[in-house]
Amino acid sequence: MNPPDQATTSFRSPSHNPRASINRRISTISTLSAAEAGRDADATGTDHDVHEEIDEIKRYEDFTTIDWIQDAARASQRRKARRYERAGSFERKGRLGFRWWLRDAWNAGMAWVVVSLVGFLIGLDSAFLNIVTEWLSDVKLGYCTRAFYLNEQFCCWGAENGCDEWRRWTGLWPLNYFLYIAFAMLFAFTSARLVKSFAPYAAGSGISEIKCIIAGFVMKGFLGFTTLVIKSIGLPLSIASGLSVGKEGPSVHFAVCIGNVVSRMFPKYERNAAKTREILSASAAAGVAVAFGSPIGGVLFSMEEMSNYFPLKTLWRSYFCALVATAALAMMNPFRTGQLVMFSVKYDRAWHFFEIPFYLILGVFGGLYGAFVIKWHLRVTMFRKKYLAKYPILEATILAAFTAVLCYPNMFLRIDMTEAMEHLFLECEGDEDYNGICERANRWRMVTSLLIATVMRTFFVILSYGCKVPAGIFVPSMAIGATFGRMVGILVQALHDAFPNSKYFSACGADGVCITPGTYAFLGAGAALSGIMHITVSVVVIMFELTGALTYILPTMIVVGVVKAISGRLSKGGIADRMIWFNGFPFLDSKEEHTFSVAVTAAMTTDVTVLPATGLEIRDVEKIMQDNEFQGYPIVEDLTSRTLIGYIGRTELKYAMDRARRDHTVGPRAKCHFTPPRSLPAVTPSATSPAITFDTAASAGQMSVDFSRFINPTPIAVHPQLALETVMELFKKMGPRVILVEHRGKLVGLVTVKDCLKYQFKVEHQEHENERIEGNEQRERDISVDARIWDVMERVTGWLKAKWDAGWGHARGRLRLGESGGGGGSARYRTVATDSEEQTPVSPIAPANEELGRGRQGRDDHVELELEDR
Repeated sequence: MNPPDQATTSFRSPSHNPRASINRRISTISTLSAAEAGRDADATGTDHDVHEEIDEIKRYEDFTTIDWIQDAARASQRRKARRYERAGSFERKGRLGFRWWLRDAWNAGMAWVVVSLVGFLIGLDSAFLNIVTEWLSDVKLGYCTRAFYLNEQFCCWGAENGCDEWRRWTGLWPLNYFLYIAFAMLFAFTSARLVKSFAPYAAGSGISEIKCIIAGFVMKGFLGFTTLVIKSIGLPLSIASGLSVGKEGPSVHFAVCIGNVVSRMFPKYERNAAKTREILSASAAAGVAVAFGSPIGGVLFSMEEMSNYFPLKTLWRSYFCALVATAALAMMNPFRTGQLVMFSVKYDRAWHFFEIPFYLILGVFGGLYGAFVIKWHLRVTMFRKKYLAKYPILEATILAAFTAVLCYPNMFLRIDMTEAMEHLFLECEGDEDYNGICERANRWRMVTSLLIATVMRTFFVILSYGCKVPAGIFVPSMAIGATFGRMVGILVQALHDAFPNSKYFSACGADGVCITPGTYAFLGAGAALSGIMHITVSVVVIMFELTGALTYILPTMIVVGVVKAISGRLSKGGIADRMIWFNGFPFLDSKEEHTFSVAVTAAMTTDVTVLPATGLEIRDVEKIMQDNEFQGYPIVEDLTSRTLIGYIGRTELKYAMDRARRDHTVGPRAKCHFTPPRSLPAVTPSATSPAITFDTAASAGQMSVDFSRFINPTPIAVHPQLALETVMELFKKMGPRVILVEHRGKLVGLVTVKDCLKYQFKVEHQEHENERIEGNEQRERDISVDARIWDVMERVTGWLKAKWDAGWGHARGRLRLGESGGGGGSARYRTVATDSEEQTPVSPIAPANEELGRGRQGRDDHVELELEDR
């Protein structure tokens, strides 16, 4: 986990700090510009060594967070240093030479070169994955006698219902069943072994981690070349194993890996985190674009789900990258059909307004499905981390075998999910009929198979998503929605056939097909995808680009709107957001709105390790750094007044001390000064360069080292009474690593993203506790109502018994009522032991209600004994 930053988990180190004297405190929300500080631009025209030192000093550490403010200042400083360096190298007769202009043009157009190269490689990799995945999926069922490397589609090219060249492994059904299971176990074992041995980060989908990385969280190796290779090899194996996982989520991961690897080859992106973020956002858009054949939908997905900062420049580059990626995929034409995805389909039939209630059913299903899967996936993940963390390969292999055993008998679970969606989306025209799905005689058999497929696929998605193989949840969710939607469509079609003359179906024409079950499958797939990811606009556009049916945009919007309303009510965030919360990543979702109504003091850290501006020795600083792993230290004038002067990051401080020892003979008792020896106006870190040498002076046999050039004199500082919601907005919008809290120049604490998240979790936990208490009170009120009802019944029974004894009945011996209920008959209570610490009084009128208390068997025995006594 992250090293802490003043009692909280740390964030990335800030950038270098200028040479400045801060005798006055600057409390500001944003840093001063160079012009405001009165610094001339010539101050930045240093030699190339300064530029190299800036890069060397800011090597972000793993599991830290990027300070976007300081990163932007450092990037500006680098640009200025590079401009003056080039101007000095290529200037001729007072004018810039041709080579300078050419190099500047190359630097300006480098972004488009990188984006084009990244998009092209993403398209090629996606085509490779599609071809390999289809072949491995078909190998489980048979082989091509004409060419072993061909899958069933290419082996039987042009044939509608198979061909003689494609054969099953044997003529015996049990043996084919065994081989199907064996291949599934082999593929899952190989994928899990590759992931565990070479790239553990290649497991899972990667979307939640990528969201944090784009937001500024550093995870070294997650987007590396090894992860890219293992993800590209293990993904087809995990999909072909039959596990209920998809390739669309991992497509985003390998696409962002390509963007990261390629951009690191260019000096413009090697150390510039802001520029790299643009490439990663564009790569994520291209990954979704090639997965769904939807370039515009990919851009909207990156904007809606992946990026918390998406300026217009990033929007245009993301679109261009997605365009190049889809063009490369279309050029490769992996399916030899001109389609970018296997389940692309076209609809030419119109929908009717009387179908809207059935569309609402699909929306309700999508919202319930998302909430149900998210809830149980988190529980399974907790169980997996607690008991199965040591056995990832065995878990994946056994799960693949278990899935193959149960899925093989069902025709919708046996084949690949993309192929299943292709059959479910069809309009049933011509010879397109998968195992009689379009025949009226098979209607109820298909409904049963689709219902079983929906339930079983949901169960396996909960188990499979999260195991240590490359795994996505987009396509499995869409497949579940497609099976449910097709089932609803068949039922609606059967209803229409049963009542063709009903006024409800009066909009149907006399001739032609009125109900198209394939459109219900299409809408169900969109509903499930929206429910699991909590995305709206991008789902509508993706589904539209898949089908090209402009007339079905309105039904899709209706379904997605219902899903949004239900899922927002039942769960907080999509599955990627919940996994970020579960893993404890320092990520503040810009889509969330908070109303805490407290000041920042409620969440800030007050026990802060600070460094006085003067008086510390080298050994004292080393001791402070050894005693903790904080990633930064506020600089104060002295420990008594605690007047805030600035902030220095751990990386800068360590670098400065190492440089002092390397350049000078500095002993452990050398004095450290964090303020310059002379007064200079305050400047922004982007306006000056860090020191290359250190000022040392012999005084009474002791040396002093000036670290003032490495502090940040203008950190973001806020008042203690500022609302916590505003501080969280500062973290979301500006992206600092730490915000200091000062009152009249005195440091009173600091706050980080982790502090905000901890307070948020604390509030949510308290809300849940209050809900639990309210639930217990409601349960007690319900019990009280039951008791009063029982009291009334006891009184009525007593009155009837009295009348009976008075002679109303002539057969008194045939029926005897319990003596205990006579007279006033006050309600009787029994204390029943429950699993909780509370003891709940339970009325004997509801002995079988397990929610009112446990120990049902004991109550039933007691009732039986009373009856026997009577």
